[in-house]
Amino acid sequence: MLIRFIGYTETCLASVLLRFRLVWPAVIAPALVLVLGLTSYVQLTHADGPAALIPLRPADPLNAVAVEHYYNLDHDAAIQDFEKIVARHPNDPFALNHLLSAILVRELYRMGAINTGEYTNDSFIGLAHRPADPAQKERIKQLIHQAEKLEDAEISAHPTNIDMLYARGVTRAQFALYTALIERAWFSSLRNAVGARHDHERVLELDPHYTDAKLVVGTHNYVMGSLSLAVKIAVALVGLSGDKTKGIQYLYDDYRSNGETSVDAGMVLLVFLRREHRYNEALEIANAVAPRFPRNYLLPIEQANLLRASGKLDLAERQYRRVWQNGREGKYGNLHYELAALALGDLLRGQKKYAAAATAYEQVGEVSGADPELLQKANLGAGEMYDQLQNRDLAVKKYQAVVAVNAGNAEADKARKRMKEAYRE
Repeated sequence: MLIRFIGYTETCLASVLLRFRLVWPAVIAPALVLVLGLTSYVQLTHADGPAALIPLRPADPLNAVAVEHYYNLDHDAAIQDFEKIVARHPNDPFALNHLLSAILVRELYRMGAINTGEYTNDSFIGLAHRPADPAQKERIKQLIHQAEKLEDAEISAHPTNIDMLYARGVTRAQFALYTALIERAWFSSLRNAVGARHDHERVLELDPHYTDAKLVVGTHNYVMGSLSLAVKIAVALVGLSGDKTKGIQYLYDDYRSNGETSVDAGMVLLVFLRREHRYNEALEIANAVAPRFPRNYLLPIEQANLLRASGKLDLAERQYRRVWQNGREGKYGNLHYELAALALGDLLRGQKKYAAAATAYEQVGEVSGADPELLQKANLGAGEMYDQLQNRDLAVKKYQAVVAVNAGNAEADKARKRMKEAYRE
């Protein structure tokens, strides 16, 4: 009977799945990217004073270094560190989850499955620009299986072991991210996300002060509370519900707790508060987190994005330029700080400063090894600005450069259209 009921409800859900898929990538997936980044403590300083030191799990001196590498976007170094920790703690699900997270997020970035600059709209998660590496897929699935086997065995023997329930919820949540963004298996992703929520809700039932568990539960509540009425009715068939207010409160509780997941909670709040147009609150968090990780160029760019969204355009422009200059001085290594120049071009374009916008777009091409997708967008933007400035020859050259990078995507289609007819706003 239960199996037939599940089959029936999934059949009902299939009728709204196409619509739901537009919501799932835009709302759930970006949150998961941040939520499932890493569930290890990194010290922050909040408005109420310095954070207390929280022991990392497992207790290994290399954890602190690995976490610093991870949040500074040095995924290769983080993975090497976590591999060593797993070798020393092979039966610790926390160690396995950390390694899993680092490998998974590195692969998503390599695939181009995460467009970090656009997570507030429905285009944040699109089709990956490069296929997943089969070896990395197998490694991810192997780590998930290894962690779940340990967690399930311990929970079977001791059903109220809250650390194992928590660890299993993290593993399931990361599996949800994998199935959503790599396998594109939406039902499987949803089931794993729900499993993660149920595990962490159970943790909070057993210990209301286990605030790390509020990360996934709070995120899930916000996401489900953000769905349209039609989708809410559909997912209610399988017992899902949500409350945006409760979700944000849970995330604030976690962020302010100075626990293992406080950094992740702060980053997820950046996403959700921006979606709610609560820019000042988001800026407070960004201003607290960004200085802690000086090589993470995405955090200062997000500060600029928030300033722009809140109408503080001059401050946003200065921040984009600051990130660009820091990148030119080598402060971000070989990370794609050229995103700041693209965002600056978009900002200036919105103010009809066409010549300055074109200059900003041109800066993307000055970066050695610039991300091809960013380069395409910058060349398209520059071409459109040159059309606005009545410099048709230069505009056409830029459109040709767009097609040369990738002739088979939406930017290339727009460029071909612009080559036939000059762009006008």
